[in-house]
Amino acid sequence: MIPRFNRVRRWVYGCAEAFLLSAAALLLCVGAARAQQPRVPYVPTPQEVVDRMLQMAKVSANDYLIDLGSGDGRIVVTAAKTLGTRGFGVDINPVRVSEAMENAQKAGVTDKAAFYQRDLFQTDLSQASVITMYLLPRVNMELRPKLLDLKPGTRIVSHDFSMDEWKPDAFAQMYVKEKYGNSGGQSDVFLWVVPAKTPGSWRWELAAGGKGAKPLTYTVTLAQTFQMVTGNVSVTGRTAPLQNVKLTGTEISFSFTVDSGTGPVRHEFKGRVEGDSIIGSASLSGSRTQGQYEWNAARGVQNKTSQQDR
Repeated sequence: MIPRFNRVRRWVYGCAEAFLLSAAALLLCVGAARAQQPRVPYVPTPQEVVDRMLQMAKVSANDYLIDLGSGDGRIVVTAAKTLGTRGFGVDINPVRVSEAMENAQKAGVTDKAAFYQRDLFQTDLSQASVITMYLLPRVNMELRPKLLDLKPGTRIVSHDFSMDEWKPDAFAQMYVKEKYGNSGGQSDVFLWVVPAKTPGSWRWELAAGGKGAKPLTYTVTLAQTFQMVTGNVSVTGRTAPLQNVKLTGTEISFSFTVDSGTGPVRHEFKGRVEGDSIIGSASLSGSRTQGQYEWNAARGVQNKTSQQDR
């Protein structure tokens, strides 16, 4: 009886082992399938919103556009067909990628528009001058550090969803005739311009007292949160807060009034941030000082880390 019992036991154990292996294989397949599912449900952007997004970003034939979660490809295709813009879209869903490629072929823009099945978080965005997206708030927030590290001046346009405390440089609301397959609704469009990194101490000299005047040394200390910049200026031992500070991409401007030894003088500066330099112009106006000057500032403290997240 013992040998027969052993045979039965081996058969039971074999069945159990086969069942466990099959269950493990099933779990692996389910996990893999879930990993391949899109993180964002596919909802096409209404064409009128597409047109507004491109308009707000001032997209032209000189731009390179990357659409994250490109769906049927309508943003990239529209930009290529109507504006001559080159670019590509990425989507994790192969069905959407095939559809986008077909739409590009129908529009005759396959020489300008391409589409790839790719994880948007693994996509190289460095060549983009414009990024478009219609994702979800949590995905926007996950992307935000990567977007902030793009080349200053890069424009980012999002349909419907913001990036929390990174406030947009421009915002628009519009009513669309059909949304989410229903009869109309409101759409929001957000535009950001990636700001240059300006924190630190900047120094320059200006010979602002007329011919033969000794140049004065100015020191401005800047702090930055996204595109919001604050700071103070020091000149001839006097300090003053900066006023009307504006940073849009690489373009910066600010003003202040300080007594540089000849009475209060209003200073207005405009320039372009180029790494650790700012190149632009200065306008000075006071009772004894008037004029336009070239402005060349250099970052004295190598501190380009802003208060925004990285």
